[in-house]
Amino acid sequence: MRLFTGIVFCSLVMGVTSESWCSFFKEALQGVGDMGRAYWDIMISNHQNSNRYLYARGNYDAAQRGPGGVWAAKLISRSRVYLQGLIDYYLFGNSSTVLEDSKSNEKAEEWGRSGKDPDRFRPDGLPKKY
Repeated sequence: MRLFTGIVFCSLVMGVTSESWCSFFKEALQGVGDMGRAYWDIMISNHQNSNRYLYARGNYDAAQRGPGGVWAAKLISRSRVYLQGLIDYYLFGNSSTVLEDSKSNEKAEEWGRSGKDPDRFRPDGLPKKY
């Protein structure tokens, strides 16, 4: 637990080098909201192959907030990948399909965080509200 707290604190300090603390925290909280909205949309969309698009969109929206949003998106994405990796390992073992899917989701998240258009990953037939 101490190691995790230290990593979070160090990454926070690294992200605030040029911005004021208040604006950084505001951006981070807004980024958390953007990521939460994307994960909520994943749960309720019930559309095949929409995960990559919604991951990219959540990261893109958070990154548009500024450095705090980028930091929040990275932290949430890495935590999700770590937890999902643990769960997948214990449920499915070393499945190459799960690993490929995880890698493609990570690429979509990086694409969104870099500020590129997330519509590249948008599946056909996904309703416009997403």
